[in-house]
Amino acid sequence: MDPISNKKEFDDLTTNLRDLAYSYIEKYNPSKQQTKTYLLKKYLKKFRGTKVKKDITEIIDNIVSNLEKSHFLNDSLYSESRARMLFRRGYSLNKISNTLRSKGIEQKNIKLSLDKIKDEKSDPDFVSAMKICKKRRIGPIRPEANREIFYKKDMGILARSGFSYDISKKILSMSQKEFNQLYKLI
Repeated sequence: MDPISNKKEFDDLTTNLRDLAYSYIEKYNPSKQQTKTYLLKKYLKKFRGTKVKKDITEIIDNIVSNLEKSHFLNDSLYSESRARMLFRRGYSLNKISNTLRSKGIEQKNIKLSLDKIKDEKSDPDFVSAMKICKKRRIGPIRPEANREIFYKKDMGILARSGFSYDISKKILSMSQKEFNQLYKLI
């Protein structure tokens, strides 16, 4: 794209995409990759994609880099806050890592976020597994008569939540009294 010959069109498109980016950041607090994807989709939908994709990606990359320089976008802060929020919901460290990776966060930011969670809690996966059991009313929360019947189902729920076999087995073998005492500590 030759910006000199199409200067007005270039400026209009850049301004429109920048305005869309500001409104998106204000509403959702996204990562860099989410912002890029959003702007590309908006361009294709709203402006009917008349330019070469390479030119559009350059414009979007410039907008995102300017937003990052002005501290509107910060992937390390996004990674840390998202990891804490997912941990409070009861996600395992594996599931948190995969979720952040799918959002386009770099591996070094993911590792730093998970290390901060590990520093705060001695066994974060065990704590999260307890939260899942309490939330889903499985394992030690079930009545004693139904625990053997639903053992495989409970094990599957914990496995799909990203917990290891050892942690799942440890949680499911606890008595209800012991579980409630430990849950009060966290």
